[in-house]
Amino acid sequence: MTSDPRPLLAITLGDPAGIGPEVILKALRHAELFERCRPLVIGDRRILARAAAWIEGAPDAYELIEDPRQGQFAFGTVPLVDLHNADPAEIPVGKVSAAAGRAAVEAVFRACDLALDSTVDGIVTAPLNKEAMHRAGFLYPGHTELLAERTGAERISMLLVGPSLRVVHVSTHVSLAEAIRRVRTPRVLEVIELAYQSCRALGIVEPRIGVAGLNPHAGENGLFGNEEAEQVQPAIEQARARGWTVSDPQPPDTVFLRAVKGVFDIVVAMYHDQGHIPMKVLSFDSGVNVSMGLPIIRTSVDHGTAFDIAGTGIASEESLLAAVDVAVQMVRAKNV
Repeated sequence: MTSDPRPLLAITLGDPAGIGPEVILKALRHAELFERCRPLVIGDRRILARAAAWIEGAPDAYELIEDPRQGQFAFGTVPLVDLHNADPAEIPVGKVSAAAGRAAVEAVFRACDLALDSTVDGIVTAPLNKEAMHRAGFLYPGHTELLAERTGAERISMLLVGPSLRVVHVSTHVSLAEAIRRVRTPRVLEVIELAYQSCRALGIVEPRIGVAGLNPHAGENGLFGNEEAEQVQPAIEQARARGWTVSDPQPPDTVFLRAVKGVFDIVVAMYHDQGHIPMKVLSFDSGVNVSMGLPIIRTSVDHGTAFDIAGTGIASEESLLAAVDVAVQMVRAKNV
């Protein structure tokens, strides 16, 4: 058993037809990555070798690992659990395929299982392609739902982390009409709790939670809707009864600016686009997606598979490096 103090993080390859393999190899060119953690790639060596041809200075020495706890994790290498499950001949670059979707999900399953048995401290995921995943028979909306089923988690939410903004959502991948229906007191309280736990997991001892309203002007005292008074405010009052610092419903067009200026540590958004738009505007290349409510630590890049640029070598590794940083931060906060 190693006594290496660096957190051990499993990094999944993502869809092998997308930019995941490229951004992983680019991230592994950074010596600081190996100083902060022990990165363990989960995927197929052949896919990484294909991607290495597009990247200047890509590491080409592989440390093939059977027991992750015994790896060396030296800069200049690709520490790898080789699943040998993605034949490049069957997975053209930039194309949706069932073979790619299956390989991507299998990598996530392996990483998740390593985290569940505490072999690794957390997982960092490169992007999946939902259509490819569905073609392979895995009918999940995304990573979060897949991992929730795998781990048995019942209360989950998506946390977005950027350099100046953190956002957690009441709902994500549903229609706008369904998102409005889901703004109910129990769910809002649940997500406020997840916001509190998220901040604590990131080392923020006394979180200040801003809550976005659902309607324009947070309803304007019922002029533009009653959800704030009837569903959101009761959840806020219950959270305050626990001793937490939680705002009244804030106008959605200003709450994120207030958070960026330091008034709030995190914002509870009522639906997917309400939270994603400000995050993408502010942190498109450096945003991180965190699945909260899981029994394991999971962070991810906050971008897609980008099939349109896959194979060109121009994809940025910045979001992956940020995802690693957040995972390291969470591991260390957990161990304090």
